[in-house]
Amino acid sequence: MVAAVPFEEKTDEQKAITEMVRQFADEQILPNAERYDHADEFPEAIVEQMKELGLFGVTIPEEYGGMGLDLTTYVMIVEELSRGWISISGVINTHFIGSYLLMKYGTEEQRQRYLPKMATGELRAAFSLSEPELGSDVQAIKTTAKDVGDGFFEINGQKMWVTNGLRSGLVFVLVKTDPDAQPAHRGMTCFIAEKEPGVHENTGEHAGLTVPPQIKKLGYKGVESTELVFDGYRCPAANVLGGVEAGLNRGFSQMMDALEVGRANVAARGVGIAQRALELALRYSQERRTFGKPIAQHQAIQFKLADMATQVEAARLLTIRAARLKDAGERSDMEAGMAKLFASEAGRFCVEESFRIHGGYGYSKEYEIERLYRDAPLLLIGEGTSEIQRMVIGKKLLERHRI
Repeated sequence: MVAAVPFEEKTDEQKAITEMVRQFADEQILPNAERYDHADEFPEAIVEQMKELGLFGVTIPEEYGGMGLDLTTYVMIVEELSRGWISISGVINTHFIGSYLLMKYGTEEQRQRYLPKMATGELRAAFSLSEPELGSDVQAIKTTAKDVGDGFFEINGQKMWVTNGLRSGLVFVLVKTDPDAQPAHRGMTCFIAEKEPGVHENTGEHAGLTVPPQIKKLGYKGVESTELVFDGYRCPAANVLGGVEAGLNRGFSQMMDALEVGRANVAARGVGIAQRALELALRYSQERRTFGKPIAQHQAIQFKLADMATQVEAARLLTIRAARLKDAGERSDMEAGMAKLFASEAGRFCVEESFRIHGGYGYSKEYEIERLYRDAPLLLIGEGTSEIQRMVIGKKLLERHRI
């Protein structure tokens, strides 16, 4: 009989990097998250350390100064960061989507110009689809870009829910360039809009782009979510993603591809928050005593812990599978949708069960679970709601199993 090969979930490199990120979360994120969350303050010191660890360039190729790692390793990192605080993962998530768009669709000139600074975190990116009157219905975009000759497009309109909207130096923004296109998605273009990081009213070459005060939210604090107002903003034709020849009116499919990796990304965040909720429940249930014994010895609590742990494992496996398929160049649209659907719902479920296990204390700001309880609902909405994921999954299922 041949000896079985030991089961390895991660490569040695993946183990090393996730252990480093876990230690970073334990030592730097978890002890400080409550303070930043309470003040709704940007975690500048933590972000500076993330730059030093190279976390902004994880998937950027080595030739541009990044680590050149795959999506699978990236989602493992996102899980560890989100276990600490999902707002921290938010700082690199939209940045990661921007770098993905550049690597896959950008011209060599665009890649040379932006990726080296993005790899160090010196230049950070945002990603913008939503508008005040549209969320899931991307084809209803109203923001326009008009070719005004002289090598520029003029962008006018309003965008909503832009993570990193204020502190980013680049915004990958989807706008309408052909209002008469049928269907509408054939008339959309992705522009790389440059702006001054941290400035509400851009002037000079970036004039016409305003960032209103950040949106006040239930949770997901610390990282800014903003509107962007484009009013006569001039964007060079050279900043059409992929160049005018290859990129004009092709933005919709570029952005939908990016959302696919974004969904694996949000799934990893769901796994991270679910994992943390389980850890808090395991600890609290063994410390808290009722009726003469730790509540962990009550069958009702053990059942909750069992359901939580099972959901965490299932969500993690779905997420890793979606990422591995994408890395292998296979179709992963349906799998990414499944991972995002299941992991975000698992995050909500585990946080709520942990909250119940904490009883009255779960409602107190003295306990970490209260923050998780406010953060978890974001994952049910971001990168497409659970209802949208079900539509995507159902449609893809039927496409793949036509009779």
